[in-house]
Amino acid sequence: MFESVLVGSDDSQTARQAVEAAAAVAELAGGKLHIVTAYDPKSVRPEHLPRELQLSITTHPADLLLNELATMAGKHGLEVVVHAATGDPAEAIVRIAEQEHVDLIVVGNKGMKGSRRILGSVPNSVAHAAPCSVLIVDTT
Repeated sequence: MFESVLVGSDDSQTARQAVEAAAAVAELAGGKLHIVTAYDPKSVRPEHLPRELQLSITTHPADLLLNELATMAGKHGLEVVVHAATGDPAEAIVRIAEQEHVDLIVVGNKGMKGSRRILGSVPNSVAHAAPCSVLIVDTT
């Protein structure tokens, strides 16, 4: 049923829990896992990186994160495809889900409580705009 699963992630522990959950779902279905991270290209500047990375960086920080997450998810024996996207995280997740024709989007529930729930959160925005089923994982 869910042969193609997409998960949105950043570098937070709760997002990593969502990646683990998405990998487990994709593994059960014998499917493919897409991992998306979104970033503001203006927000990542070499001067903000640790000195050792300033001198040696040849890979974008978003790609470094995606490689780490892909390795983590790859332990489930999955085909993992990574996507570094610019812009709003929710919009990037939905855009790539549409491009890749995924069956399921997995996001963590971070921001689903309190004022962010009312003002908008990534899981809420994704749930309303998704072109497919959405699984919101309890990561609290």
